[in-house]
Amino acid sequence: MASSAPTFKFTYQDYRNAPEDKRYELLDGDLVVTPAPGEAHQRASRNLTMHLAQWAELAGTGHVYAAPFDVVLSDTDVVQPDLLFVSNEREHIITKENVQGAPDLVVEILSLSTAERDQTFKRSLYAKHGVKEYWLVDTDAKTVTVLLKDPQGFTEVCVCGAGQTQDSLTLKGFTINPDEIF
Repeated sequence: MASSAPTFKFTYQDYRNAPEDKRYELLDGDLVVTPAPGEAHQRASRNLTMHLAQWAELAGTGHVYAAPFDVVLSDTDVVQPDLLFVSNEREHIITKENVQGAPDLVVEILSLSTAERDQTFKRSLYAKHGVKEYWLVDTDAKTVTVLLKDPQGFTEVCVCGAGQTQDSLTLKGFTINPDEIF
């Protein structure tokens, strides 16, 4: 009779003790190494961070962080979204080391090594833990897919491309404009 190999699940403490020269995430207890993103990813991240941070500061609505910054969703789920927003009303989840709980907004910029995980596993993970709004930024298609939390998970609100804009329903007063991102 064959037995299956035991499964080892990492914890947040194991994750914290991992070498610092790599980007890691902890997904359902699996330690995942993420390669450094490419130029288009970095450019989109910089542009979106700049616009979102400027809006948040002027509006006085919350806090914007860019990766790498840990978001601890559970003891076995620790992610580093490309960008995240936590409202002033929920700033108690921000600590000196990480964010303890679901941000109001999470942005993932798709890359070859992460796109499938961002669109499937992380989409479910973010919905499960209560992220209100999730954006998937596709640097190849030059689009931003906006998803809103509902009782079943996330519902796609729009896929915005060149010449289109979309008001964020979570970040009142912020408009997503792909022309400013790409």
